Amino acid sequence: MPEGRARLLAATLARLVAREAGDSIGGEPSLRQQRRARAIRVAFENLGPLYVKVGQMLSTRPDFVSEATIEELGKLHDRVPAAPFAEFEPVLEEELGHAWERRFRHIDTDHPLGSASLAQVYRARLTDGRPVAVKVQRPGIGSVVRSDMAVLRRAARVVTAARPTFNAVVDVHAMLDLIFESVGNELDFTAEAANMELGRAQAEEFDLITVPGVVTATPRVLVQDLAGGRSIRDVDHREFDDDDERLAVAHDLLAFMYRSYFVGRHFHADPHPGNVFVEPGRGAYLIDWGMIGRIDRPLSLKLALTLINIAQNDGEGAARAWVEMGKPMSWADVTGFAGDVSALVPRAAIASLEELNFGLTLTTVLRHSTKRGIRINPVVPMLGKSFANAEGSIRCLAPELSAAEVLRDELADIVVDLACESLSESHLARGVVELLLATNGSQDHARGILRDVFNRDLSFGVNSRNPDLRRLTPGRLLCGALAGTAGVWLWRRAR
Repeated sequence: MPEGRARLLAATLARLVAREAGDSIGGEPSLRQQRRARAIRVAFENLGPLYVKVGQMLSTRPDFVSEATIEELGKLHDRVPAAPFAEFEPVLEEELGHAWERRFRHIDTDHPLGSASLAQVYRARLTDGRPVAVKVQRPGIGSVVRSDMAVLRRAARVVTAARPTFNAVVDVHAMLDLIFESVGNELDFTAEAANMELGRAQAEEFDLITVPGVVTATPRVLVQDLAGGRSIRDVDHREFDDDDERLAVAHDLLAFMYRSYFVGRHFHADPHPGNVFVEPGRGAYLIDWGMIGRIDRPLSLKLALTLINIAQNDGEGAARAWVEMGKPMSWADVTGFAGDVSALVPRAAIASLEELNFGLTLTTVLRHSTKRGIRINPVVPMLGKSFANAEGSIRCLAPELSAAEVLRDELADIVVDLACESLSESHLARGVVELLLATNGSQDHARGILRDVFNRDLSFGVNSRNPDLRRLTPGRLLCGALAGTAGVWLWRRAR
């Protein structure tokens, strides 16, 4: 690790320890908790992008982070003071060539659109007049992030060795893998460009959702279409022609996220208000696709069933689907967990976004499941965070919208898409292969039965009180086995 980075980590840790020692002397417990949470959030921000991502992930884990800390980590941002353009110009030259300026008619180097610890963004125009945003990575940030990853790996080994029961339920290493993959994608702008193209393909189904197009992408420079409008938190409701237009944009945003989770299975993991722009008359724009989540088909189906049960006010069904999605420990209290979820679900099924955060409901279920000894895939908390951020953004535009109601509206289309996927050529081919493997297994089983019959080794445990079982003579069993084998042979010949 570079010496300067090591000093920063040591100084940050020392400040946290000193603050903790000072707070332990006295004062109200609630105030001490708030000060501690604020100090943790400031420490994460000071340490840079990887630690900001860790803090954001922790904000989705009420199962082992206090409510005060979660609230404070929810304020985490990755904004730093803008650096002079001279620091970024060498990166543009290395990535786009010596004549990089010829690609643009104008680039506003004095007023960056945004500044974060990973990159800085500038407004520009191409030579044909097309407005674009130019995202340039900070020099040397890759080596800093990689050294931080090594430190966190070592810290994780210490935690898991000291708290094996905690790790059995939480799986610290899997959680870190997810964070490192996400940050690794953000360090390679070609990966972000690929994510944007996937998002654009999903957005084609929605008239009011746009993902900016990619103009040029290299590992450290991304040129993309400029999003219209402004942050969803700053849009005045009176700018829309009527409430129908405003509600339609909000509905499409939420429906887009649902389809990302359950049909596309890759989703924008950070749709907070700063990444959702709205332009009345045009709709919504989703930007900053560096951080995305991926979910496999079995997990997405189980998660869909969980949310459907919540929307339909079925607490026991939601609990069963959640347990199927996870892995109960040997000491798990599944019955207690079902009771927790049954008490929670009725409020979520009828509430609007103004009254209840549907994504927060998922993280609350997560807290109960960890407490009851049920381990869950680390993708699920990330999805819960995505969901909660999306709801927070949409709440700015349409607080009266119900997330459960939108899910019910979209359910028919989602189910049809899932059914069509199950009947696709690739899925049918897999089903046929599995059937053939089962058939071969049946043939081997039949051969074993015949061998045992001829060797007089075949025996069965028969309930003598059941007259149907008493009629299972060896001759009839042999005939049945031969008939079954013949049926399999004829089926294979027909195939």
